[in-house]
Amino acid sequence: MSDKVTIYHNPRCSKSRAAMELLSDKGIETEVVKYLETPPDRTTLIDLLDMLGLEPRDLMRKGEAEYKDNNLADESLSDDDLVDALIKHPRLLERPIVVKDGQAAIGRPIENIIEIL
Repeated sequence: MSDKVTIYHNPRCSKSRAAMELLSDKGIETEVVKYLETPPDRTTLIDLLDMLGLEPRDLMRKGEAEYKDNNLADESLSDDDLVDALIKHPRLLERPIVVKDGQAAIGRPIENIIEIL
């Protein structure tokens, strides 16, 4: 097993910064993916959803303008439609997401991350 983790990080997000600090304090080697600059592709998003045990809409920040502007609350949208929206609008992605050894956690609250470390 590896001690290395991956974090999908937004430096402007306090929860994301707190997760980075937690990983640093624990001395964990971290691959940082600034997902706003390098959005995850379809395969990566589907893998994250599987590891998190979530549906695409559950991984979306529903308060973002992109959610309302693109009518993403529409229940008739398929999972594929919602994954497409996450790829096109990475700001919608809930954050931070930490991945270690095939497990993932959203750092809201940060204790979720501790559980997979």
